[in-house]
Amino acid sequence: MNMNKQWKLKSRPVGEPTLENWEFSEGEVPSISDGELLVKVHYVSLDPAMRGWLNDAKSYIEPVQIGDVMRAGTVGEVVESKNAHFAVGDFVVGHGGVQQYAVTDGKGVHKVDPKLAPLSTYLGVLGMPGMTGYFGLLKSGEPKAGETVVVSGAAGAVGGLVGQIAKIKGCRVVGIAGGEAKCKFLIDELGFDAAIDYKNENVKKALKQACPEGIDVFFDNVGGDILDDVLTRINFKARIVICGAISQYNNTTPVKGPSNYLSLLVNRARMEGIVVFDNIKEYPVAMKEIGGWIQSGEMKVKEHIVDGIETFPDTLMMLFKGENFGKLMLKVGE
Repeated sequence: MNMNKQWKLKSRPVGEPTLENWEFSEGEVPSISDGELLVKVHYVSLDPAMRGWLNDAKSYIEPVQIGDVMRAGTVGEVVESKNAHFAVGDFVVGHGGVQQYAVTDGKGVHKVDPKLAPLSTYLGVLGMPGMTGYFGLLKSGEPKAGETVVVSGAAGAVGGLVGQIAKIKGCRVVGIAGGEAKCKFLIDELGFDAAIDYKNENVKKALKQACPEGIDVFFDNVGGDILDDVLTRINFKARIVICGAISQYNNTTPVKGPSNYLSLLVNRARMEGIVVFDNIKEYPVAMKEIGGWIQSGEMKVKEHIVDGIETFPDTLMMLFKGENFGKLMLKVGE
């Protein structure tokens, strides 16, 4: 008989999450009621935003409650349905959580076609990271041909996509990433014009060399010192897109804000936060355009898939140690 393996939140972490914050359980596959469907999860998305969902604090989404299955984006197959909108054999994306089988009433669940793209892609470039990068750069960053765009966390799921879109739009693109291999990948594979290795270079000095004409758009996934360094190089009417601040998520001390924020005043620049759900009605437009770029070869996809739901606590921490290379996912076994 099939069993349902789940990871639940046992306690709220202080600083970095540890194994003690999680509870692993194994029970029977749940039954469904009228209007519901049962989804067998194939892939679980692991994203930096998950750390924020663990805090009992006001945010753009309710925190995960103690004892609940950990929230996560998922893609899988409908194996049982009592919902007229979904049939057995349909493949769907949603927020099924870190578990093998998820029950849903269909709200927030969307059908996808594995014949058009691999299932994992619907959690990456065609999923939340892709929508985040697409709308964050194009709507808030407003890149124009010839401008200089800098991306932090550039080898991650969002950053890699942002840099490639900026290149498609005719910009000079500089990526900030950790390690020689990631920086080489940004230039050789994704077509970035320059890459800065924050682990082995002085970022402030490197930015001066890589961006001799200043910075017009900064897409920030990291925050902290790197944001401060970039603010020293921004141009008149620059746009700073705040997507995330992964360097700050596990702090046990107050979040480090930008000490160079007066550069925004001097340069009449703006800093704007983005949340992907704000553009949900326009997802189909973005998916179609991104899909076209992939088919034409203008955009490349990098995924980092780890086997086994049992590995969840350790795999999640790869995000905060900079160990993932591309979009991080769990492949859920039987």
